[in-house]
Amino acid sequence: MQSFARCPSPLGPLTLAGEKEALTGLWFDGQKYFASTLPRPFSEKELPVFAAARRWLDLYFSGKDPGFLPPLAPEGSPFRHAVWDLLLRIPRGGTVTYGELAKELSRQLGRKISAQAVGGAVGHNPLSLMIPCHRVVGADGNLTGYAGGTDKKLYLLRLEGADISRLYLPRRDAGK
Repeated sequence: MQSFARCPSPLGPLTLAGEKEALTGLWFDGQKYFASTLPRPFSEKELPVFAAARRWLDLYFSGKDPGFLPPLAPEGSPFRHAVWDLLLRIPRGGTVTYGELAKELSRQLGRKISAQAVGGAVGHNPLSLMIPCHRVVGADGNLTGYAGGTDKKLYLLRLEGADISRLYLPRRDAGK
């Protein structure tokens, strides 16, 4: 049975999910696809992995590179796992485009993968922050496509020291 716990952050409350010794979910409360991989039944219960996750989050939000990840066990298809594995390779402070990820995945799988397919997998990442989907941007520098909201994406990139000079918020989000 999966368990969940709450955790504060500078960007609002987070929900952690886990089972046994691994983290299965980390969401900003209310984000798109919130708790989508958290099956029923589940209960609010502290797990040891939640302490490790909170330690990681404290270091991360203080502007430091935590230097470790707690054990992660996201649920998803083999395709989504392949995309999430690529996200884990994006260095702190770096960004890549959906197209660049699609090109690399096409090379790995030996078949054409679209940027849109990659975007779907990125958007369904159940471990926000730890699997760094916020580091993926549009080819033209658009900060589109973050389930937690583009305002949070911009904050996270700034926190990591990313070069945001060529990036911009989509027009509908520009006032947030």
